[in-house]
Amino acid sequence: MHISIDSPVSVLRGVGPAKTASLAAAGIVTLKDLIHHYPRAYQNKADIKTLAEAAVLCSQSAAEAGGAENKQSVPPCAFLLTVSGEPMYKVIRRGMSILRFRAFDETGVCEITYFNQPYLRDVFHTGSTFRFWGRPAMERGILKLTAPVQEAWTEDASLPPIVPVYPLCAGLSQKYLASLIREGLKAAVSQITDHLPPWILQQNHLCTLGYALANIHFPQSLEALESARRRFAFDELFCTAAAMASIKDGRKGGEAPVLQKNALTPLLKKLPYQLTGAQQRSVREIAADLGSAVPMCRILCGDVGSGKTAVAACAAHIALQNGYQCALMAPTEILAQQHYSELGPLFESLGYRTALLTGSVPASKKRKIHTALSADTDRIDFVIGTHALLSDAVSFSALGLVITDEQHRFGVNQRAMLREKAGQAHTLVMSATPIPRTLSLVLFGDLDISRLDEMPPGRQKIDTFVVNESYRTRLVGFIRKQKEKGHRTYVVCPAIEESKKKRKVSEDTEELANIDFFTEAVEELPLKSAVEHAAMLQSMLPDLSIGLVHGKMKAAEKEQAMEAFYRGESDVLVSTTVIEVGVNVPQATLMIIENAERFGLSQLHQLRGRVGRGDAKSYCVLVSDAVTDTSLQRLSVMCRTNDGFQIAEEDLRLRGPGDFFASQGTFRQHGGPALTFSAGCSDTGLISAAVKSAGALIAADPELTLPENRLLGAYISHMIRSSFHTIS
Repeated sequence: MHISIDSPVSVLRGVGPAKTASLAAAGIVTLKDLIHHYPRAYQNKADIKTLAEAAVLCSQSAAEAGGAENKQSVPPCAFLLTVSGEPMYKVIRRGMSILRFRAFDETGVCEITYFNQPYLRDVFHTGSTFRFWGRPAMERGILKLTAPVQEAWTEDASLPPIVPVYPLCAGLSQKYLASLIREGLKAAVSQITDHLPPWILQQNHLCTLGYALANIHFPQSLEALESARRRFAFDELFCTAAAMASIKDGRKGGEAPVLQKNALTPLLKKLPYQLTGAQQRSVREIAADLGSAVPMCRILCGDVGSGKTAVAACAAHIALQNGYQCALMAPTEILAQQHYSELGPLFESLGYRTALLTGSVPASKKRKIHTALSADTDRIDFVIGTHALLSDAVSFSALGLVITDEQHRFGVNQRAMLREKAGQAHTLVMSATPIPRTLSLVLFGDLDISRLDEMPPGRQKIDTFVVNESYRTRLVGFIRKQKEKGHRTYVVCPAIEESKKKRKVSEDTEELANIDFFTEAVEELPLKSAVEHAAMLQSMLPDLSIGLVHGKMKAAEKEQAMEAFYRGESDVLVSTTVIEVGVNVPQATLMIIENAERFGLSQLHQLRGRVGRGDAKSYCVLVSDAVTDTSLQRLSVMCRTNDGFQIAEEDLRLRGPGDFFASQGTFRQHGGPALTFSAGCSDTGLISAAVKSAGALIAADPELTLPENRLLGAYISHMIRSSFHTIS
């Protein structure tokens, strides 16, 4: 039988109907799926520890915990041990058995225990040697290993030094999947063709695709593993940047309204402040785009409070004075209402008709707005709204500019739906997430970028502190002090409710991982839940009104809770990160973030931006019991600076780009491709090299039709069709 890379995985030995179903549940249908099912982490079994070294690790863990050893703080290790006596097997109760024996090396003895694995009685015999992998613990002076992974060892044994750990699902084991992938690589090796041209590999010192696949699964050394990871990271960044550049180049074919009138004096005279230099620069960039027949596709990146709304107002004014309509879409009703209360009267005073269109607008009024938007005369010029703007009933008579606020809160399909109502209208998207320059070239390669990197004068610095749980009483007192001054407090928790699930130990848990390129190891501290924390605060502050908002609440309930906080009916708003983008409350002066180590720096910065919006001094308190150097280093950045772009650059250096848009080590730009390897890449040089190479390639061969680029062209075309078809 001829086996191709697109053959079903069932062509391999031992893959029957049951395994086929299990593999399909893991996303593995073909051989191609199989060999691209990457490990999530690795066991570095080449680093053999002695039992004496393990005892030192356990002692250090106990010392750091004040005398009580924290088993989870001791990393899993590899040991080469000899069985010193026949195992003791005992049935404790129905459904529970225990197997226990002792093993030794030249430095000491340890006790090894397995549960519910009676077959191991025939595996371990006196004098046999094994390589064990597990997390050591010291109990009553005895060093112990519980349920370690074991491999028989002899002098001439060739055990793999670095072992992959794969994402699993029911019906699959690590051993089975690793064996199947090894077989799949052998079957597919002759059909693995590299889509990157040789000159790109040479220029960027990259290994071939075949080498990368072999060593991402079964690396012969840490150096080989890093080489494979680097190749895949570059591949993702390069192809994403090339696809974005291709999309941007393809947009040049359509014609947009040419908006040549750009007199802004009437608008600027009505503003109570002067535009900053960064705002003026961004306005000039936008005006130049609007004056061209090429549809503007620009993102306006700026820190909280940097004045994005004023720049958007200038763009809207240009569209309106040229006889076209403008639509501004915000992710929440509260944000839409805030924009309307600020911009509506301003544009009405300039002689333009405005409207607010949200889900809560009465049906009769909606119908009137719909009619006025599509009218040729006496029409609505500027509409501000939420997802209600996407309704089939909404049509425009002359929509020339689409503005979306907090663009990362909209799916690409939603942004595309609004653009489709306007044909080749100009598009401006705004983001309050400061993005490093190197990373923005990849994430927004299909958009031109304007950056508001200058804050308006008079903006207060928010004092930021890191404290641990011992400060709880003082924190509660600080909340009361803010209330006495007429101010309000946000409290953000990482979880909604306390988890009732107990950690299940299996061969696919973190017990197995100690090399992980895809996610950062997070200290597993108990998570504060919004529901329980709100109840705790209410009991400690019975005379204060404690509000609660989280993602499981209905939209109307969330809006009601946030409105109550806005109006001052609640003194404290306990929330999950749903308030990251939301209500503007000038009276809010204190932001408390629980389990701060569980948030990315950019997210912490966004949350901090909820306060400091009025005249009063504002504070941000990061509560964390984290003790690792990485966690403490990250949190200290927040205390040193309020500059969002500086924080973003530091976040990229410490955690890689995945932190800006993702969790659990993958990045997805609302319809873009998942970045598995590059989401953990903090190598800005690699990012820049990928973007530079992609730009040079598309500039030299826009259609990728040259013989040496056709394979890459087909690869990127597939990427665009499958992932980027709706990016706007």
